Amino acid sequence: MNWLLDFFGNPANWSGSGGIPVRVLEHIQFSLAALLLAALIALPLGLLIGHTRRGALLVVVAANAARALPTLGLVVLIVLLVGVGTTWPVLIPLVALAVPPILVNTYEGVRGVDEDLRDAAYGMGLRGRQVLLRALVPVALPLILLGLRIAAIQVVATATVAAYVGLGGLGRFIIDGLATKDYPSTIGGAVLVAVLALLVQAGFALLQRVAVSPGVSQRARTR
Repeated sequence: MNWLLDFFGNPANWSGSGGIPVRVLEHIQFSLAALLLAALIALPLGLLIGHTRRGALLVVVAANAARALPTLGLVVLIVLLVGVGTTWPVLIPLVALAVPPILVNTYEGVRGVDEDLRDAAYGMGLRGRQVLLRALVPVALPLILLGLRIAAIQVVATATVAAYVGLGGLGRFIIDGLATKDYPSTIGGAVLVAVLALLVQAGFALLQRVAVSPGVSQRARTR
């Protein structure tokens, strides 16, 4: 507790380019960029494969392959290939980490919609994309948001690797603190990452409450 007080009670940690507000903003920027890129890749694929039910093997293989990648090792490899000075050595591993939960949950959510609902949508005259967007996605939305939430939490927790390649973020407190044996900084950085992950969790819970229709939420709870 004294270490936390030393860290958060030190005015120097709240100002300047290395202060807490700047590091939090950097961490959010890395995490948000990685999550958006992963969503741009995984959401369309998951929707397409779940709707057409073709390429399910691709989902399994891609998800397992991405999960097996060591994030820090991938960071080092990309640094060796492209060098430092850009955010790609961090973004690529984070995107690889975020794609599997988004892809799998989107695919499972769309694929798992009742056949009766699909048939009813086609019976009403909807076709192709209309069935997907108007009938399937609203029902699959809880699982889709779950995949995004899992990915976001994983990315926030793992974005500390940016510090290994000289970039910012909350990892600077942890990595630099360990290097200099500044344990208040290390523990304070870890607490900030945990708090940010909890805020992400709460944000997605609120988003689900707002975005998912009450009927779909009730149906998901009774399963």
